[in-house]
Amino acid sequence: MTKQFYLLGLGLVLVIAIFLLDLSTGSLIIDFPTVWSSIWGNHSTELHQVVSTIRVPRALIALFVGAGLAAAGACMQALTRNPLASPEIFGINNGAALAIVIGYLLVPGSSVWIYQIFAVAGAACAGSFIFVLSSIGGKPMTPLKLIVAGTAISLLLASFTQGVLVLNEKSIDEIRFWLAGSVAGKELQDLIYGGSLIIVGLLIALVLGSRMNALQLGDEVAVGIGFDTPFTKRILFFVTVLLSAGCVTIAGPIAFVGLAVPHIVRSITGSDYRWIVVHSILMGSALLMLADIAAKLVIHPDEVSAGVMTVMMGAPFFIYLARKKEWRL
Repeated sequence: MTKQFYLLGLGLVLVIAIFLLDLSTGSLIIDFPTVWSSIWGNHSTELHQVVSTIRVPRALIALFVGAGLAAAGACMQALTRNPLASPEIFGINNGAALAIVIGYLLVPGSSVWIYQIFAVAGAACAGSFIFVLSSIGGKPMTPLKLIVAGTAISLLLASFTQGVLVLNEKSIDEIRFWLAGSVAGKELQDLIYGGSLIIVGLLIALVLGSRMNALQLGDEVAVGIGFDTPFTKRILFFVTVLLSAGCVTIAGPIAFVGLAVPHIVRSITGSDYRWIVVHSILMGSALLMLADIAAKLVIHPDEVSAGVMTVMMGAPFFIYLARKKEWRL
């Protein structure tokens, strides 16, 4: 327990340090004293205003979206008992993205909460369809069947999204950066409206740790020790949909975070999901903010999207997973 609290404190310090570093980087590198005074309300110079009005909302969005994606990945892995499960691989993120694109074409210029409804519906339909597809034939779901079904549906949904955009050339220019996964150009209002699903999902995920641990013992054992496994699975699926929909609405379908962070956390903290969720939230925030920093510096003073950087980080991680001998799919 002492180790967990030590890691928690270390994680909080790391998140704060990366948050300040994110505020200081961009087309202009701003010194830390200016950043610090901007946070505390100093708007006396143009640099202070840049930090407070542009960079603070962007860093906060990266913080919350990273936390939401990582927590969604932890919930999905607990739900399926599948170490390769994540919202992006199972098509949940792409389902939300496709629904938002359709919503954008049907009701352009609507409030964020309208697109949230589309995102929740798209994510829920995609996830449900994958579970149904992997259960066809009367045989129980296996990790391999889930991965194959999820990858196939995810690619199909991504193709549909691109097809919808091709039919409307104007929309390509307006949302192509969003589809690549980006936290740039966001305002604090985007987080206020779009972050509600993330906050609700995080709070529920934090109290489900014991139920997630019970699921890892198998359905029969979990029932034997007094847990309602069907209810637990439904609520975990609901939380994953909420988190994925909230994150995609704000920043687009960002990949890698939901898969990698729970793996890294599990190797550090152990298999107790009460702590995996907590540390995943912190590490997910740190990872996406680091990706945002790298996105701003890789072709400085220009930048790429944070989603591109997470994909570049993801390739070595997938190679690492492929080389692990203990996978039994």
